[in-house]
Amino acid sequence: MTDAAAPAAAKPLFSNAYKTLVLGLLVSAYTFNFIDRTIISTIAPKIREDLGLTSAQLGLLGGLYFALLYTLLGIPIARLAERFNRVWIISIALVIWSGFTALCGTAANFATLAAYRFGVGVGEAGCSPPSHSLISDYFEPKKRATALSIYSFGIPLGTMIGAVAGGWLAQNFSWRIAFVLVGLPGILLAVAVKLLMKEPPRGHSDMIEAAVSPEDLTAPPEPAASLGQELKELGAVAKALFGKWPVLNMVLGVTIASFGSYGGGAFVPQYFNAAFGLNLAQVGLITGLVGGFSSGLGTLAGGFVSDRLSRVSPRWYSLTPAIGLAIATPIYIAAYTQPTWQSAALILLVPGIFHYTYLGPTFGVVQNMVETRRRATATALLFFFLNLIALGGGPPFIGWLIDQLAQFNFAHGGGQGAWASLTGLVAPAQAGGDFTHACPGGVAPKGADPALKALCLHTLANSSRQGVVVSIFFYAWAAFHYLLGSFGLVKALAEARAARGEAA
Repeated sequence: MTDAAAPAAAKPLFSNAYKTLVLGLLVSAYTFNFIDRTIISTIAPKIREDLGLTSAQLGLLGGLYFALLYTLLGIPIARLAERFNRVWIISIALVIWSGFTALCGTAANFATLAAYRFGVGVGEAGCSPPSHSLISDYFEPKKRATALSIYSFGIPLGTMIGAVAGGWLAQNFSWRIAFVLVGLPGILLAVAVKLLMKEPPRGHSDMIEAAVSPEDLTAPPEPAASLGQELKELGAVAKALFGKWPVLNMVLGVTIASFGSYGGGAFVPQYFNAAFGLNLAQVGLITGLVGGFSSGLGTLAGGFVSDRLSRVSPRWYSLTPAIGLAIATPIYIAAYTQPTWQSAALILLVPGIFHYTYLGPTFGVVQNMVETRRRATATALLFFFLNLIALGGGPPFIGWLIDQLAQFNFAHGGGQGAWASLTGLVAPAQAGGDFTHACPGGVAPKGADPALKALCLHTLANSSRQGVVVSIFFYAWAAFHYLLGSFGLVKALAEARAARGEAA
């Protein structure tokens, strides 16, 4: 290749300014994704009282009932994204999940609300697989963890906005108004995505980094669709993610960490509300602004730091999350065992900076392990595994655990310690009242004796705290898997590059 030809061969099709616009639109879509997904945890106390729900039912609404169709449809939608226009898929998905979020505000009972949450999951299944694939075509491999960490910034940003706006709307208007007003703007964003975002050539950024000729920028066509071919593609992606020891451990790490995060996070607002008497607007400010600030920094830092340290060794894509999660665990425990909400909120400014470092590096490694035409599928398969277990299982498990702890604590005066409560769950049943019957929706009935009102409130606060603390220990478990993932990661990434015919 001549000197004159080299610049032309490496010339990208898109300016940095346009790539920034695309990334901004995708971050906005993911932000709305998490606003609509997580707002239910902030306004759950109002829903619980209004519809008379248990913690387990709230866990199902925030977890399994959303995650079931979200995970099941993610793979077929990803397969469509490998063959068809990804921008169209994201736009349509935005309309669907935003519409069903608004419909949640019309639910009259648990069954109807559950049906609408299924609908939200259907729409949101079309967001991340095509988005990850688009980002990988716009940004080169050595910048992917950073770009994907910026995209993942939609998680804390959406959670923060959902908590603050949802809490304020539910407190000053109603939980129904909150659903409607956070859902409808997503439809306008869908129009902006369709009008402003272009579909890039498949494999564009990989070929730019490799400085191949412009006529080779378009990847080979996808083989004709058939059941056998689809199963072959899924098998190849599954082998890349689950057949390599370091990548498998990173997948286990992100899954276990997310199990704890989704599970405990669903009941943090309930804890602050019951333990400190804060209203939903105040709870939203604490969990949204404080938690969102630290987790946002951590999400961005994870990509930037791991991409920078990968110049020394790619092992840092796994070591960065291992160290971050290990540091975050004791800080979170300290926060949720404080006697005042002020001290808890102050401490919560710190752990998210370390906790959320796992997102960008993990997503970057997954994208770099597979062929160009398998990237949306890789994200969908990762999310199928991650969300069915973490999102589908985390909130229901912690909700069930809180209900069991509440029953034990209620039968023992409401104030048992964490260890006594946990060991008490496996002990023979003790005499005492039924918490769910005596405290429907977690509170005593109107006109009840003041002593019962105090007991219900103290029981719910103590049990919620204990359940949240249990969820935090999953972060330490996840850190161990990320540590294991650092062994052999250099070799696995090199083999993946060689399989794609790329230089190291």
